[in-house]
Order: sequence, then structure tokens, then C-alpha cells
Amino acid sequence: MPIEHEAKILDIDPDTIEQHIVDTGGRKLGERFMRRYVYDITPGDESKWIRLRDNGKGTTLAVKEITSDAIGGTHEVEVGVDDFSATNALLERLGYTAKSYQENKRVSFVLDGAQLEVDTWPRIPPYLEIEAATEDEVIRIAELLGYTEADLTGENTIKIYARHGIDLDTVRELRF
Repeated sequence: MPIEHEAKILDIDPDTIEQHIVDTGGRKLGERFMRRYVYDITPGDESKWIRLRDNGKGTTLAVKEITSDAIGGTHEVEVGVDDFSATNALLERLGYTAKSYQENKRVSFVLDGAQLEVDTWPRIPPYLEIEAATEDEVIRIAELLGYTEADLTGENTIKIYARHGIDLDTVRELRF
């Protein structure tokens, strides 16, 4: 599976960081409302799952695997699909039942070759995600924005919710 080199900066102020990204030479790409279903591949194994996501521009189906909380600890294989509801129905016919439905809002930017996302999720503070070609590039972009490597986390959404006392595995619907 291809490696995603990405890290998050937690508990940001979206307006402040958006302005800082633009002031640093970044370009705003747009805002989107996203929805997803999450399915266990093997019940109880939180290291690998299926995600069906409608990002407001298209729908994708992915297998995500977390090998560590490091910047390069996420692996993903993703394909485009035509229809969110039909793909959910197909997965159900294959024996996968969505364990949760989740929504979030995303504002996307590009800065010096990296993809930046300001993500807002229900019930937790917003965070910035930086994705680049290499771990060193993720760190360099964070530094351009005034952050250090120590400010970065590779934790997935489940662990970020856990930081706020929310067991995301028990939340069937996460809506605004």
C-alpha cells in the first residue's frame, strides 16, 4: 500500500491559520462538506478499515492501514467510485456493515507543493493536516508556518477524539 506522509497540528484557530497559509504563499482551493461511512475489515482491528467518502466533488473507496503514529505511518489504497449510496449498498451485499457515518468540513490549500487541509469535525477543535511527498517535506511546510516537528502528530481521527474523551468507535453517527 502507498504511504501517506501526513501530520496534523491540533487545536488551531481556522481563520488565523487560513490567513497565515495565504500570507506564506499558499493558495486556497476551496471549501467542502464531506461525509463518509467507515467499515471494519476485521471487527476489533482498529489498524485497518474501509472508508467510503463523498468529498463534495467525488466519491472514493479506500482501505486505510495505520502502522504507527509517525508521519509516514498511514498506508492507503483509494479508488474513485461513481455513487456513494450504491457503493454502500454493494459493500453491504458483500457483508460489510457500516460501523459509523461521519461528517466533517474541509478547507483545502496548496503551499509549496504540499496539500493542506483545515478540518472541522463535530465535538472537537479544528486541526490542520499537512500532506507532502516525504516526511521531511511535511516538517518543512510546518516550519514555514511557524510550527516545529514537536507540534506535529500522525494520530488518526479515532485517537484525536480520544484526546477529548470521546470513543469514536461507539459513535454511530457523527453529524453537525
